[in-house]
Amino acid sequence: MSFNVERVRQDFPILSQKIRGKPLVFLDSGASAQKPRAVIDAMVRCMEERYANVHRGAYFLSEAATEAYEAARGAVARFINAADPREVIFTGNSTAAINLVAHSWGRGVLRPGQAVLISEMEHHANMVPWQMLRDEGRGIELRIARVTDAGELDLEDVATKLADGKVGLVAITHMSNVLGTVTPAERLVRMAHDAGAKILFDGSQAAVHRRVDMQALGADFYAFTGHKLYGPTGIGVLWARLEHQERMPPFMGGGDMISMVTLDRVEWAPPPAKFEAGTPPIVEAIGLHAAIDYVSAIGMPAVEAHERALVDHAMRRLSDIEGLGLLGRAQDRGGVFSFSLDNAHAHDLATLLDRAGIAVRAGRHCAEPLHQRFGVEGGTVRASFGLYTTEGEIDYLAEALTKAREFFA
Repeated sequence: MSFNVERVRQDFPILSQKIRGKPLVFLDSGASAQKPRAVIDAMVRCMEERYANVHRGAYFLSEAATEAYEAARGAVARFINAADPREVIFTGNSTAAINLVAHSWGRGVLRPGQAVLISEMEHHANMVPWQMLRDEGRGIELRIARVTDAGELDLEDVATKLADGKVGLVAITHMSNVLGTVTPAERLVRMAHDAGAKILFDGSQAAVHRRVDMQALGADFYAFTGHKLYGPTGIGVLWARLEHQERMPPFMGGGDMISMVTLDRVEWAPPPAKFEAGTPPIVEAIGLHAAIDYVSAIGMPAVEAHERALVDHAMRRLSDIEGLGLLGRAQDRGGVFSFSLDNAHAHDLATLLDRAGIAVRAGRHCAEPLHQRFGVEGGTVRASFGLYTTEGEIDYLAEALTKAREFFA
């Protein structure tokens, strides 16, 4: 499937509607992306024709559902080039995936005197779990790497905080949900491993916009979510090396994560079942499989090229608007732009844009410390792109912002 944005847009039913009499301009894909017809149809077909619980039944529907569920795991493994499908753990979302590592690796493997290193640009999902771990009195330190004025990770500060060899885990975003900054993942892996630390990436944004390759990257853990990748909510992924999964205690107990239970003892199921207690997100996994097939048919190189063109165009158009302050100007960035406008509160500006049919996010985007770092504690407006975003929509946003500036003046 060759990439043609107008052709792609026809695959997303929701984009054909009007909002307040205006064509919908959806610029909030960083929060949750819209769904193509292929995903909607796959989930409906599962519920209408092949739905049953998995891993339990010895009848046709259960066997068919189990096959489809495990096929989704295989699709994820291929999408991220995992060495083994067993490295793929299904969770509820990225937040659940990171919490799994915080609870299991953080409480079961890290030792008193060790530290976790994060950065100022983390989403709360990759900050709060580590704060909770720090505050439990287990003797785990939390270190925070600085972000430069340009919105890039301060690698010298990262090196300084790794230097004493006490960091047991680096947990860092692969792409900021506020700044659009893409961190130098391969270099961070080398830095962490050279200092004796493991490394986790929050790939919630990056996995949507860039091809990620687990075997080439060399990380230890990688988390992303289905609903930003044009799939459904309720399904996330934690990729974790099998040797790490073997060391980690289960996060939750219940059905399907055991191989044997008596009143006196329990034996865990092998990975990844060990971390998938209870009935899993069956229909959602099938929807994620359809989303991965859809994106793969387009091709991540084509998606990346389209986004790079959008980013360049948006940078030119937004930089020309007087009174608009853009957060971060990283050299390597994805399609996320957070900004403020003179005299306009973020929520007021977003409301005004909504009247023009433009859907954007307003607030601090689950990254309050980052907004404090840049002195915009009142929040920003964020426009974030998907594979269906057009340059014309960016032009329309720029025109609406110019009119808004006149309104708030």
